[in-house]
Amino acid sequence: MPAGVCGCCGPLRPRYKRLVDNIFPEDPKNGLSKSDMEKLTFYAVSAPEKLDRIGAYLAERLSRDVVRHRYGNVVIAMEALDQLLMACHSQSIKPFVESFLHMVAKLLESREPDLQVLGTNSFVKFANIEEDTPSYHRRYDFFVSQFSAMCHSTHEDPDTKTRIRVAGIKGLQGVVRKTVNDELQAIIWEPQHMDKLIPSMLFNMQDSDDMERVGAVHPSTPCVSGQDGNENPAALAESCFRELLGRAAYGNMNNAVRPVLVHLDNHNLWDPNEFAVSCFRIIMYSIQAQHSHHVIQQVLGHLDAHNKSPPRVRAGIVQVLLETVAIAAKGSVGSIQEYKGGDAADSEHATPPNLWLGPTVLEVFNTLLKHLRMSVDLELGEGSRRNSAASTSSGRSKESDERIVQNAIIQTIGFFGGNLPDYQRAEVMMFIMGKVPVYGTPCHTLDTVKIGHQGTKRIQIMLLSSLIMVTSGFKSKSMSGALPSPFLDPLFSISLMEDSELRQLVLEILHNIIDRHDNRAKLRGIRIIPNVAALKIKREKISKQDVAFMKKHGQQLYRHIYLGCKEDDNVHKNFELLFTTLAILTIELANEDVVVELVRLAVAVQDMALSAEENLSVWLRCSLLALVAAYLNFLSQMIANAAFCQHVSKVIELRNMDAPYLLPEHVFRDKCPLPDCLDRDDAALFFQSIDMAESLAGAGYNADRLNVPYVPQVTDEERLTRRKSFVDTISLQVDILASSLPDKSQLAEEITFETLKKAIDTSVLEDQERERRRQVMEKFQKAPFEEIAAHCESKANMLHERLAHIFELTIRPPPSPSGVLSVSSGHTQHQSVPIYEMKFPDLCVY
Repeated sequence: MPAGVCGCCGPLRPRYKRLVDNIFPEDPKNGLSKSDMEKLTFYAVSAPEKLDRIGAYLAERLSRDVVRHRYGNVVIAMEALDQLLMACHSQSIKPFVESFLHMVAKLLESREPDLQVLGTNSFVKFANIEEDTPSYHRRYDFFVSQFSAMCHSTHEDPDTKTRIRVAGIKGLQGVVRKTVNDELQAIIWEPQHMDKLIPSMLFNMQDSDDMERVGAVHPSTPCVSGQDGNENPAALAESCFRELLGRAAYGNMNNAVRPVLVHLDNHNLWDPNEFAVSCFRIIMYSIQAQHSHHVIQQVLGHLDAHNKSPPRVRAGIVQVLLETVAIAAKGSVGSIQEYKGGDAADSEHATPPNLWLGPTVLEVFNTLLKHLRMSVDLELGEGSRRNSAASTSSGRSKESDERIVQNAIIQTIGFFGGNLPDYQRAEVMMFIMGKVPVYGTPCHTLDTVKIGHQGTKRIQIMLLSSLIMVTSGFKSKSMSGALPSPFLDPLFSISLMEDSELRQLVLEILHNIIDRHDNRAKLRGIRIIPNVAALKIKREKISKQDVAFMKKHGQQLYRHIYLGCKEDDNVHKNFELLFTTLAILTIELANEDVVVELVRLAVAVQDMALSAEENLSVWLRCSLLALVAAYLNFLSQMIANAAFCQHVSKVIELRNMDAPYLLPEHVFRDKCPLPDCLDRDDAALFFQSIDMAESLAGAGYNADRLNVPYVPQVTDEERLTRRKSFVDTISLQVDILASSLPDKSQLAEEITFETLKKAIDTSVLEDQERERRRQVMEKFQKAPFEEIAAHCESKANMLHERLAHIFELTIRPPPSPSGVLSVSSGHTQHQSVPIYEMKFPDLCVY
């Protein structure tokens, strides 16, 4: 029978076709026939094997109606498909879904916005259906591309453009919900799909009309779904973005974050970086806490890729890194509580997450320090290239931009290290200290030859500033663990440099480490404290480990405090920090022996201020005496010794009346009148070691040490690093040679009778030798053991140093193909020696 007969005779048509035709009324405006739709649904449920044919026939009719612009029938067909999908849940629904997706694709390909929105709504309904069995062959590549294109709609009508964009975002959200939980659809996380999904969401989130809303809503607060919110592309895109990131597994994080970085690059969103910061806040609050290190690594890698970008771009990336580290440091508990609107107080005590384990910590610090060095190089390079007046303004702008980069890096280093556990923070402190360029110590990571004096100083200041942030809040049970020798030695080497700012930073680092009971705020400002008990100082009994630490490193601490006091460039802040250092040592580490040594140190500082041999200004001498007065007043009240307190109070009262410039409240005041010289003969104005020794001895202290003047130890460190921050070996040698050559006028000394008589007469020399021997014997009989040991050690070290210098000049190492080590300008250089140029002994050649 011809096929046309079947088409003309309605009763001969298959039943499913008749049921499908009956749901379409004569006038499409009347809508779907409910009674006929119920019959079709009953038939589909009763005969599920017919579902695929029903879907194919509906798809055929819909395609025909789309071509003929019968949009009313198109709406009826999609409504019927939606109802069939919701009613039928069986194995036979798979072929029907394919027909349904084919019809949705037809609508999305249409240029009519209404049809695109209609197809999107049907797809969203389908995405919310949970299927019983997985699909092995279904793919959503077309829908990802089409919905992404809709998200970038540029329709002339603003309302229509918004409708299309909202529909596209809803479609992407449907794709995400349909695929991310299906293991067979893991292909959605591949780069070709993520490169379409994520930029489409970010494009709508960065809409200028909605940026205020994105910035006002806390990143950890999910967007509220509602009628108003759904019509807002930015709000809907943010909600979809959160949902996608929240479903990202461990292996998909890189593919999810990389498109964000690329989008920010393509749209120049690093400067200004408000949107970039907002995006990464959303990312960090949406992902699982254990995946945070993936994001940090991605941002670090992106920073490496932009090492030649403008400084403001690099500063924007570093600030984003700071934000990610700040959020990651709150831990998984805090992140979840903030995301759910939990109590903020609970999240502050969250345990640091697992992201701090492994090589991530050192990788972060190594990368940041590398970029810090690069920024200094670029800043100094720009400064050296500013030769013309026309380029001065642009050069200064570039320099200030580089300072922004450097400050951002310092803040990131400090915040990252400050949120580490104590055991890892100690390692980070050692790591950063190893990067600080110190003359006389090997520095394998920062070559200070190229950057010169200013560059090295800049790096030193910035690294020490980051160390201050890292050590802030650091609480160690024992000082030996917090201040090991590999950390303490280079730190004290910096304290010997002739730069007041560097010495201030060193003292602040010591305060952070030593002050374990947060007493610094109570001791702020150098002053005569009338009642120390009112400060409510917190302290504990000194432990055995700390006693051992002071026995080992106490003299080193005293020595550097003493030498730091006599620097000519000291300012008010230096004396404030020195006073705080002495006070914290008294609180945290002072037993009876340490108290005696601190008093001995204070007396030595007073003697230094009164010594005529020291080339000190009047203001500096008065400041030193004021420092001693403030500290002894604090110490006398801390040890609660009545006789000691009485002596100190008496001296302070006399100074108030006769010499107020010897007290901190007056000498550190602006325009304080100072005398031309100090009256050293008025003993009542100064603290007497005899009176203090008697008062301490009466309280049970071993005060015999106070009768021995304090002499700082002379070590190799002082000979190597004293006193310049930065030294060029060649220029130093030239200065020494020039200064050591005698004047020509002195060489031609006139020889007279008196000169010959003095040369022959040896009685004077014998008397001098006898006096020298007597002084040596007296010194070895009365001097303390530590001073004698330090004196002998200095002589031995000087002998070894000269022997090593002689051996270096006389004994040369044999040449090596790998290179020989030579010293040039104070820095080591390797020079390669070819094998054919090497000279071997005769016995080695055959």
